[in-house]
Amino acid sequence: MGVPKFYRWISERYPCLSEVVKEHQIPEFDNLYLDMNGIIHQCSHPNDEDVHFRISEEKIFADIFHYLEVLFRIIKPRKVFFMAVDGVAPRAKMNQQRGRRFRSAKEAEDKIKKALDKGEVLPTEARFDSNCITPGTDFMARLQEQLKYFVHNKLSTDKLWQNVRVYLSGHETPGEGEHKIMEFIRSENTMPDHNPNTRHCLYGLDADLIMLGLTSHEPNFSLLREEVRFGGKKSQKRITAPEETTFHLLHLSLMREYIDYEFSELRNHIGCDYDLERIIDDWILMGFLVGNDFIPHLPHLHISHDALPLLYKTYISVLPSLGGYLNENGHLNLRTFEKYLEKLAEFDREHFSEVFVDLKWFESKVGNKYLNEAAGLAAEKEAASKDANKKEDSALCLAALTSSDKVTGEGKGDDEEEEDDMFETEFRQYKRTYYMTKIGVDVVSDDFLAQQAKCYVEGIQWILHYYYHGVQSWSWYYPYHYAPFLSDIRNISGLKLTFDLGKPFMPFQQLLAVLPAASKELLPEAYRHLMTSENSPIIEYYPQDFKTDLNGKQQEWEAVVLIPFIDERCLLAAMEPCNHKLTKEEKARNRHTECAVYSYDHETDYAYASQLPQLFPDIVDCIVSVGYRTEHIPMDAWHVPLDYVRRPVDRSALYFCGFPTLQHIKHKVSKKIGVVVFQQSSRGENTILEILRSKEGDVCDDVAAQVLGKTVFVNWPHLEEARIVAVSDGDVKFCLEEPPGVQSVYDRPSTPPPTKITCLSDREQKDWVKDVQGLTEHFLKRKGIVVNETAVVLYGQLLTGRKYVPKANGVVELEKQWSKQVLPFAYQTVVKDIKAFYSSMTCFKSLDELFPPTTTVFMVGNPYYGAMGEVCDQSSASAVPSKPPNRGLVPSQDRKYCVKYNPGYVLASRLGITSYLVSRFSGSIFIGRGSKKNPCGEQRANVGLNLKFNKKNEEVPGYTKRTEKEWVYSAAVEELLAEYLDRFSEVFNTVSRNSHDDVFYEDDIWPGLDQNGAERVAEITSWLKSHPVSSVSRASCDLQVLDTAIVERIEEAVEKTKVTLTSFKPDPDAEYRLFDRVVNTRESFTVPLGLRGTIIGIKGAEREAEVLYEVLFDEEFAGGLNIRCTSPRGYRLPPCALINLSHGARVDHTSHKLTAIVKPQPAAATNFNSQRQLGGLNHSPRSPFIPTQVRGQPHSFSATTEFEDLIASLKISKGSQQTPPPPIPPQAPASQSDGPLSPQSFAMVSHQRQRQSSLVCQVKLSNGLMVHGPQCQSENDAKEKAAFFALQRLVQHTHTHTHTHAHTHTLNLNEHGYAPGPLWGMALPPHHHQNQPFYGAAGTFPGAARHQPAAAPPIGSHNQFIPLQVNVDV
Repeated sequence: MGVPKFYRWISERYPCLSEVVKEHQIPEFDNLYLDMNGIIHQCSHPNDEDVHFRISEEKIFADIFHYLEVLFRIIKPRKVFFMAVDGVAPRAKMNQQRGRRFRSAKEAEDKIKKALDKGEVLPTEARFDSNCITPGTDFMARLQEQLKYFVHNKLSTDKLWQNVRVYLSGHETPGEGEHKIMEFIRSENTMPDHNPNTRHCLYGLDADLIMLGLTSHEPNFSLLREEVRFGGKKSQKRITAPEETTFHLLHLSLMREYIDYEFSELRNHIGCDYDLERIIDDWILMGFLVGNDFIPHLPHLHISHDALPLLYKTYISVLPSLGGYLNENGHLNLRTFEKYLEKLAEFDREHFSEVFVDLKWFESKVGNKYLNEAAGLAAEKEAASKDANKKEDSALCLAALTSSDKVTGEGKGDDEEEEDDMFETEFRQYKRTYYMTKIGVDVVSDDFLAQQAKCYVEGIQWILHYYYHGVQSWSWYYPYHYAPFLSDIRNISGLKLTFDLGKPFMPFQQLLAVLPAASKELLPEAYRHLMTSENSPIIEYYPQDFKTDLNGKQQEWEAVVLIPFIDERCLLAAMEPCNHKLTKEEKARNRHTECAVYSYDHETDYAYASQLPQLFPDIVDCIVSVGYRTEHIPMDAWHVPLDYVRRPVDRSALYFCGFPTLQHIKHKVSKKIGVVVFQQSSRGENTILEILRSKEGDVCDDVAAQVLGKTVFVNWPHLEEARIVAVSDGDVKFCLEEPPGVQSVYDRPSTPPPTKITCLSDREQKDWVKDVQGLTEHFLKRKGIVVNETAVVLYGQLLTGRKYVPKANGVVELEKQWSKQVLPFAYQTVVKDIKAFYSSMTCFKSLDELFPPTTTVFMVGNPYYGAMGEVCDQSSASAVPSKPPNRGLVPSQDRKYCVKYNPGYVLASRLGITSYLVSRFSGSIFIGRGSKKNPCGEQRANVGLNLKFNKKNEEVPGYTKRTEKEWVYSAAVEELLAEYLDRFSEVFNTVSRNSHDDVFYEDDIWPGLDQNGAERVAEITSWLKSHPVSSVSRASCDLQVLDTAIVERIEEAVEKTKVTLTSFKPDPDAEYRLFDRVVNTRESFTVPLGLRGTIIGIKGAEREAEVLYEVLFDEEFAGGLNIRCTSPRGYRLPPCALINLSHGARVDHTSHKLTAIVKPQPAAATNFNSQRQLGGLNHSPRSPFIPTQVRGQPHSFSATTEFEDLIASLKISKGSQQTPPPPIPPQAPASQSDGPLSPQSFAMVSHQRQRQSSLVCQVKLSNGLMVHGPQCQSENDAKEKAAFFALQRLVQHTHTHTHTHAHTHTLNLNEHGYAPGPLWGMALPPHHHQNQPFYGAAGTFPGAARHQPAAAPPIGSHNQFIPLQVNVDV
């Protein structure tokens, strides 16, 4: 069900409701529910405006599977995964479905006709008819079989899925998807062992899911949906790849608190009778009055015209006098509801009074005796056709329309009484006209009005039952296209509302009830003639043409579709003679089935055949147990008794991480406008939260004593845990003084934090002021929170995850890991001293538990960097030797594969035009109809090349690039402009002569009588569309990318030198550059575990956790993206999902102690459908490391690095890309083959790294070692310190030959023992504030360095001083 525009209104009214889904801070959920129809529509017809779009059924299925995988990976449910496809709907819903399908078929037909009229050539393949997404069609039957296969495949091969129960309620199970989900939730709530703190996540696109979720009264309930962007063009292509989609989490925990604030005024009037749960129930009821899928909206009550605030204000004013609430757990209290509507009916009169003023003015101008001329004509027409007796009855009926609203004339003058009488007369005529013209009645009688009121109230009660108790009648529906006036819904308190449950339609009955004749091919052949034959008894229900009525709405999709309601008895009678003609397969489709439950069962092992073996192979080892909730689920298995009332839960004393609340900071509430929630300022009022000032004031010394070195929660109300490393009031700064690499929490009195106090310089004071201004603006403009004056700013590092750290005697401890990036937070927005609930985690106590035998592990230490193996034992043994790498397989690349870019004036001189024309034509140029002096309409055609986008800060790789100073262009742009100039030189001439114009006109460009400007414009647009440049995707100017030619060269090299793939775990110290070779180490990920690839793009971000790398993988895989490559083998991943093999070649390797023996393992399969993919690690930032058990016998393997050689040998010209440095040769492993391995050599958790903006000098020693100095701000400092480091390195290296027993000694730098590669410069992104942190590629220069606390680790891929770890003999 949908409530038009409700989602936008509610999100703007309550700005903190939604937050962007960020993988590193998603709360942990127990249950994930998917309303599947939104996914099916998204994957099958993403852009209905494109009549050329075609898609195969196999592609649809693959995209749906991929979408499901991504959603599952985002949320990671722990107990239940419920997929619900819409089944046969209640009769009340079918009317809306019928109207929507008739309209979509007509719109598709009109679009095709327009395209053909323009001379466009359409594909010969049949277009996808979205009406096939209806229960009972061939498409839905095939989809159901593929969904079953998908569930079996994931449960058999994906470890994340094996811990949950998977419910699949397909199209054959009656009911709408979201309501089948709610039935399940209600049923679970009645169970005696139900956990009231169960955490629910419901995915769906319908706005009414907010109401559905609130009916559960569950405290931990969130909604997941795609980002909604308003104000864009209708023809704008919708993003279909889930990886490129921004998802939002809408938290109903906040919604409940916002509703409490909305009606807080009632606390003063009803005192202890105030019950938030009952208020929420009434709030849900009020939402139904603005219209939904089952009943039309009340006249003139539109969300866009502030209907909801009117409903709320009326409710607040009348509730104290009602003596009860409106909605009693899904049962409508008719007595109180009638009084509420009586008060609300004043809106009808107020609205007409505005119309009345205009009508009086009109009368004064034209002298018509009827103010409402249309109503008068209708009344006269009726009077002429009725006898006197009927006229008298009609007059009585009109008087009854407003008998309860008559205004007495006592104490008024004659003129005022006459005006009031005139107003009442016109108000009656106004409503009379509405009923006669909209509903089509001849006489508006008392019986008619009573029937209207009864039907509407009956509809409200049916919907309440549907939301709170499930379907109470399958056959009931609202029999009109329009609703009555509020003032006519009277005398309802004595109504007796009962419903007959009945039975749902069979699938084919619904198909015939909702589909238009244009979609007759979706029906079994036996029924098709009923839609088209003139002799069909139900042909009247399938009009070829029909009208729509906006009825006060603004958008065409909101219009009422005026088609007749289907008559159930006629429909079934017409189908009866045809039923015996159905084939056996069709009869099998025309049935109702149960909801299946799937679970992992390791004792089960059987083969599962695929319906599409060419796309999805058979599952050889299927280990899925299939059952049903009961042996045969009756349709009402999950129905809850009508008198069931859910038990309330009090969780005020406990904070569930990830489920925000407004409780922890004192504030007051007000209403203002101007908050930006959807790309533009809100249209209506926003609920503003103003943080109350502290009475005693915030003193920097006291604050530092409370929070420095401790953990607090920041970013209220969407709290995140952070470690505070500095406190400042703009004059003085208290910071932690810790050794580099140390991130300790000082939460014990016995261990006070090492503190350093400094006075801020003038520049640092200005930075502090900018921090305060930025925080204040962000909280107000996006969250609607007034933080007031900020006296103290905290600087903290956000929690990024947890990892196991080996301690003495084989003990391991789970420790929190903190970001290296330091962010500012206003002290008054920080929450401390709260009890936070973290879900129970699997905790390992020792290395034996962490690394039991047969556990798959991945080496990130020397000498087997990147090797995968299996633990055999924890005792001492020799390490596994690796074969020497094969090198020189691929010849060095030439610069001819690099795209060179030139400034516009260079292209201009070559083409013989001005640089202005180069700049103008590479962007957008609009040509309108007519001439500049006499324009015809507002239609404009864009004939620019559209290769640069200044406002959106986007470029087209391979064609344009934005530098700090200007745009630069490739040779491809020059060729394109040359062809454009040769074909349409007159356009260049006109633009050159009128350089100040924004729009040019056809008749000005082609003034000749024999010239047809419209044809020439069509010729230009057709040429541009046919050119390959039209299909090239654009990229952010902040994204470092390799051009298409280089990516294609890498693809060719990959095909020539296929390598064996293995699985890896991220190295927390790896830095990433373009051309680096990487491996995916995430299991249960779209990219197959262990698949190798090359970094072809680096997308910077202002937060380190949001940096993404574009990777071109060596193999195609399901769900792969076409990122400047010829096949779907690209993907965007965070660094925590990768291990950088090129980094392994760059670092200085050392030896380690042995604590676990690793034996070789077989390489991981790269096929998406492989049934024996090797297990990996759980990389969830919120979860601990979970060892993966792998079945099967080990095989030998070799660590190959031929692609590292390839990428190292690729070179890029300075004009376009940064040149990667040559790799540092790894140390020969001969002396270390029997050396020890330490727990630190194994990758146990994902780490997200940051970028540093400094200079580094490197020194190559005579023995071949490369020594890197620390990161410095000047070249002289870098050289001096690098020389000092090299001297230390030589002394220590010499010392290693004077002793016989080896142990590890580390300089006071870092524990990892890796030296970084050199750093390479990158231009600052355009329009980026110099003091704002920006994370680009590792080793790039993102901007002016921010002042960091003296002892805190600086921002960067490595700490300030780079570690060197060497062996020392004693």
